Amino acid sequence: MVEDKTVIAEAGSYSYAQVTTAKKACLIQYSGASLGKRYVLNHDSIIGRVPPVDLIINEPTVSKKHARFSFVGSKVSVEDLQSSNGTYVNDIKINARTELNDGDIIRVGNVLLKFFANDNADNIFMDKIYRMATIDAGTQIFNKKYLLESLDAEFKFAKVYQKPLSLIMYDLDFFKKVNDVYGHNAGDFILKETASLVKGAIRKEDIFGRFGGEEFCIVLPNTELKIAVELAERLRSIIEAHVFNFESNTIKQTVSIGVCQQNSHHESVPQFMEDVDKKLYDSKHNGRNRVSY
Repeated sequence: MVEDKTVIAEAGSYSYAQVTTAKKACLIQYSGASLGKRYVLNHDSIIGRVPPVDLIINEPTVSKKHARFSFVGSKVSVEDLQSSNGTYVNDIKINARTELNDGDIIRVGNVLLKFFANDNADNIFMDKIYRMATIDAGTQIFNKKYLLESLDAEFKFAKVYQKPLSLIMYDLDFFKKVNDVYGHNAGDFILKETASLVKGAIRKEDIFGRFGGEEFCIVLPNTELKIAVELAERLRSIIEAHVFNFESNTIKQTVSIGVCQQNSHHESVPQFMEDVDKKLYDSKHNGRNRVSY
């Protein structure tokens, strides 16, 4: 077994060269493999490379327990936890607890993070790097890369802390016919409109993203199957009842949905997704416009 060691990084200079609507302080990762990832700070939290830390950044220059973020009222401070590569705020190495200001750039190892204060959290949506790395341009929800990275993190967290995790996957029924009959602009409108309907019906902590084409996923942290199925049925009903008006056309659209809860048989995210995909197939095979679980 290979020993898990922190890679010692050189302390060279790093350039400035990266959602929630809830008013919570957070960090946005501005470098590394998870560019654009958001880490919510709603309580004192330790950031590091491996569980059981609160915020996991799986990069070799980050120590197992690298830094602590602490709250005093609404103010957030950061302190280094004797990490191998140090913690920097605006490229200055810190040796004591340091209060953060909105927009500060924090470096842990070789990873850059931008801090958003709790009274400025909505500005994340306007952050160019965050949007470029995480948002699907056609639907204005999370893209596949962000979706899968988030699912992977939630999957590991659920296993370590024995928390329930459910996944919804849905597909637009007969979507090719919409494109063929009404044109691709109508298809784009349906994609964006259905995404907006779903986004308005889920919780802020749920992670909603476009998996590909007309297929979408919703990651539901700390959610039992029963609750996930109830949500899926509500989403199915909302979309079925909605009238899509595009130019002079009135279009009806339905969705087929699969739902699955993580269990002990799921050893990996691909296995988990394979199971929910089978449930989605069941919905399509059995007549569409239904929920299978």
